[in-house]
Amino acid sequence: MDIIDKLTETLKQRQQAEPDGSYVASLYAAGLNKILEKVGEEATEVILAAKDADPAADNPELIGEVADLWFHTMVMLIHLNSTPTEVLNLLDKRFGVSGLDEKRSRTS
Repeated sequence: MDIIDKLTETLKQRQQAEPDGSYVASLYAAGLNKILEKVGEEATEVILAAKDADPAADNPELIGEVADLWFHTMVMLIHLNSTPTEVLNLLDKRFGVSGLDEKRSRTS
C-alpha cells in the first residue's frame, strides 16, 4: 500500500472520528466551505512559496506547502465521496496524450 492509499484510508476513518480529537474530523464537521477555504489558503501558500523558490536549490518550504495543498485536496475529495485514486487514474489515462489534444477533447 503506497502513501496515497494509506492516507486515503486514514482520511476515510477520520470521517467517523470526534471533531475535538482530530484535525481532519474537525474539518469534516465544519463542512465543505471550511474545507474549500483550507484548499484555497494552501494554494495561495504554494504560489507564494514557488514565487520565492530557487530552481537551482532545494526548496523545502515549497515542498511543504505542496504537501499541505495535496493533503487538503485529498480531504476535499474524500468529503465529496471521490478518491485520489480516481484522479490518478484520470492522469494515467491522459498520459501520452498531447496536452493540447486533451484540452481540445474537453471542449468538443
